[in-house]
Amino acid sequence: MNETLLILDFGSQYTQLIARRVREQKVFSKILPFSASFEEIVEENPKGIILSGSPANVYAVNAPLPDPRIFNLGIPILGICYGLQVIAHLHGGKVHKSNKREYGFAELRIDRKCDFFRGLPKKMTCWMSHGDKLDRLPKGYRRLAYTSNAPVATVAHLKRRIYGVQFHPEVVHTPMGYKILGNFLFRICGFEGEWTPASFVKETVQNIRRVVGPEKVVLGLSGGVDSSVAALLIHKAIGKKLTCIFVDNGLLRLHEAKQIRKVFSERFKMNIRFVNAEKEFLKALKGIDDPERKRKTIGRVFIEVFEKEAKKLGKVPFLAQGTLYPDVIESVSVHGGPTSVIKSHHNVGGLPEKMGFRLIEPLKELFKDEVRAVGKSLGLGSDLVNRHPFPGPGLAVRILGEVTKDRCDMLREADWIVIDEVKRADEYRNLWQSFAVLLPVRSVGVMGDERTYENVVAIRAVTSQDGMTADWAKLPNEVLSRISNRIINEVRGINRVCYDISSKPPATIEWE
Repeated sequence: MNETLLILDFGSQYTQLIARRVREQKVFSKILPFSASFEEIVEENPKGIILSGSPANVYAVNAPLPDPRIFNLGIPILGICYGLQVIAHLHGGKVHKSNKREYGFAELRIDRKCDFFRGLPKKMTCWMSHGDKLDRLPKGYRRLAYTSNAPVATVAHLKRRIYGVQFHPEVVHTPMGYKILGNFLFRICGFEGEWTPASFVKETVQNIRRVVGPEKVVLGLSGGVDSSVAALLIHKAIGKKLTCIFVDNGLLRLHEAKQIRKVFSERFKMNIRFVNAEKEFLKALKGIDDPERKRKTIGRVFIEVFEKEAKKLGKVPFLAQGTLYPDVIESVSVHGGPTSVIKSHHNVGGLPEKMGFRLIEPLKELFKDEVRAVGKSLGLGSDLVNRHPFPGPGLAVRILGEVTKDRCDMLREADWIVIDEVKRADEYRNLWQSFAVLLPVRSVGVMGDERTYENVVAIRAVTSQDGMTADWAKLPNEVLSRISNRIINEVRGINRVCYDISSKPPATIEWE
């Protein structure tokens, strides 16, 4: 990217939100761990740096601290919460544990006007979340604002363009936070604000051409938004040197292969090889009901099928994947430390090492809504651009218990009804995801004056901005009623429908 705002992550729950708020102002942001080397940081050629918050404190043994040489780069730096304390600590200020912690809303009072607070009132609401406070300013720093509990809520070394805030401007609870970040980006860092889907496409296409050169690329096309946009982006860059492999694993949505053929083969004239591997996948999944074993089994069989088909293409050194930022975040800690794996992702790791490919991931630094915008700029139709996310392991992680062909077919029909009714009600675009889950239980019912003992389906519909957190959707009762009636009447083997009203966290969006 020509203009990059670098974010050094100290483990804050809001780090990804900072990145989003910056990108919303058409400035490209990138997150690196706080432990990134000075050479790595310089290589990014940032026009500004933001230091994130953290659950840590600067006076602790082994406190997370950045390479201090970043302050000699001559570029603007903004520290948020813990980031402010890092700045003070490394420059001779005094930070200690506060007698009174400050969590929640606070009134920020500005006592020195400058570009950082340009166009803002002297008093405003801000969101605090800290147990430490800065008492002694480093030499050369000035206080810009304070709250009743934080005598120093904003500091600055105006000449060196180093700023620090104790509050969180990235959260919606700081109403003027967007404007404060904008002042830092445009008035202090001097960004132009030209990062758009079109500019991303132009630069990414150039990079792909440079990296690939005369070689060929292979991509596993699933029909989801991520792989579809990645395929179109690479096709725009290298045309027929890209070959897509569509593997029908028997775990896909209704009419999936037919739609893929129509859009990518017929409309975009792309090279696509279709492989029917339903039998191989279902055979491998027989008797397995553990979610992680399902995912790993599907990943293993996919590699086998994909590798077999890819070998038919001759020498192809590059493998492309539609990996997104949330995929990476959920699978591996952003700051490189130990983390609890929530679930393994089908498109993060594994393939390159096992198959000897060099990896191309043109979307790995984008969030889902940004990928949709890129897809739209590439001419992808709204039906695909706005399509709800679909898990890599497909219906296997929406069938709790053993995966069989009969259960897949049953769920496929129920799932299609959910989507159909949500679209009819004009609710599809309001949701992040909506789908059916086949439960490993059966219930007693009555149909046609006869007792039934059949399967139970749960409906899952959530709202979200990027999939990192989600809330259950309050769908109209009449929509839920139609979904239930249709599934029970049209899908043989189901006699009960439930609605999932859990949010993420504590639940995940998918059931497995």
